[in-house]
Amino acid sequence: MSVGHRVTSDDQLARLLQIGIVLEEVVEARAYHHYRSLDADLDEEIETLLSDAAAESAQHRERLEALIEGLGVESVPFDEIESLVEARYGRTQPDDFDGVLYDQLCNEETAYKFYDDLITAIEESDAEFSLDRAELLDTLRTIRQEEADGAREVTEIMERR
Repeated sequence: MSVGHRVTSDDQLARLLQIGIVLEEVVEARAYHHYRSLDADLDEEIETLLSDAAAESAQHRERLEALIEGLGVESVPFDEIESLVEARYGRTQPDDFDGVLYDQLCNEETAYKFYDDLITAIEESDAEFSLDRAELLDTLRTIRQEEADGAREVTEIMERR
């Protein structure tokens, strides 16, 4: 399922929100992987960045789950959504990048792009959803902005090094 099309139903919106949840799980897992794999003499700034990224992803998942609950649709099995995310967004592994910061930047940018595409697809749709459209878009725009802020923070740290 591609975000590049209009969102036409509650079921389709739920699937896309579920993809967002799995994407957030990937981001959180990768941040945690880096956090655990780094030496004890880890730079405090990077440690804080990774910890904050994992916490933010958990908050995003909670917001997305609340939206899905408001739709009242049946959930797609986790493994089906996970395979969609893996095929579209999970082509790299945490160690494929030259450093923790590059991986984290990729994660933030990927999440930002997903939410940006989802917002556009909803805005271009004239479908009626079970959720309040303004509230839905406000939630997604907030998450997208937090991803943009995360990418900016990673970039600033990279520029100082």
